[in-house]
Amino acid sequence: MLNKVNRRLVTGLSLSAVLLLSACASPTQNENVEKVNAEEVKTEVIKPHQGLNQEPIPVKVDRVGENEVNVEMTAQITDIEIDKGEMYKAWTFNGEVPGPLVVVEEGDVINFTMKNMDPAIPHSMDFHAVRTSPSKNFTNVEPDETGTFTYPADNPGVFMYHCGTAPILSHIANGMHGVIIVKPKDGYPTDDQIDKEFVVIQNEWYNYNDLEDFTNGSPKHVVFSTKALKEGDRNTNGDTFTLKDEPLLAKEGDRVRIYINNVGPNEVSSFHVVGTMFDYVYEDGNPNNVLEGMQTIMLPASGGAVVEFEVVEEGSYPIVTHQFNHVQKGASAILKVTKDGLDDEKATMSH
Repeated sequence: MLNKVNRRLVTGLSLSAVLLLSACASPTQNENVEKVNAEEVKTEVIKPHQGLNQEPIPVKVDRVGENEVNVEMTAQITDIEIDKGEMYKAWTFNGEVPGPLVVVEEGDVINFTMKNMDPAIPHSMDFHAVRTSPSKNFTNVEPDETGTFTYPADNPGVFMYHCGTAPILSHIANGMHGVIIVKPKDGYPTDDQIDKEFVVIQNEWYNYNDLEDFTNGSPKHVVFSTKALKEGDRNTNGDTFTLKDEPLLAKEGDRVRIYINNVGPNEVSSFHVVGTMFDYVYEDGNPNNVLEGMQTIMLPASGGAVVEFEVVEEGSYPIVTHQFNHVQKGASAILKVTKDGLDDEKATMSH
């Protein structure tokens, strides 16, 4: 369900003097808060996070002008169920992993505000959708502080966002990643043919806050989630089971569009929908990058695409990465197709 919140946009600017390569800065005004470098702790929950499970705070996206959008997000520590019965004390944006979907339009100026609710670690925001100086607009926001940054989104596409604080791998792998869609100003050529739209994100899970495992290990889970494009759409975290137990739904004969991004942090995705072919693929979601008649689209870490296809018969259509060792680790979802587009409660096929 698309979360909404009516909160006043924080406009105060409190930026760290530390650049992107700094893992942590000197203590803030609260000298009693223990500051922690993410490299120092491996597999145990760090002391300031023990017992901390912050309630998800909905993202706030407000259009304030024809070509200007305010986006307000949080950095926070929230428990996420990544496999049945397996919890991960995730470093998150807004208490979700992947973080909430952000949708803007080509040519928008984004006024981005981040409130860092993490009591111990600085965080930041790296939007792949913008052109800006990282040392100016991707800088750290210290614990219990707020930062505001402004930049343009001039290129359409399906882009990754993530925390850019060093070590970046620790922040991404612990959960601080998501997707921003920049809608093309003239749309896609097939807009009037699309019946159903979904956002699907692939991500990986490793041992908790284990930089050695993040760097040299293999993911223990590779998972899919879906994020809400509009009010009433589903909004899930990345886990091994939700999109199998509760499939995405379409009607027989529908033309389906999926906005897909592989946020990694490390593995490549060979994105494929079993039982159909992609009539059109827009690489990175840019309408100028069009391919036709594709069976699979390769997505590097951070790579995105828009894929479109028709579901011609009732049944279950598994959504997978065709790297099947990752399917064994959870990377499978189900698109259930019925006569009326409603869940018939029948069993589904899975990979």
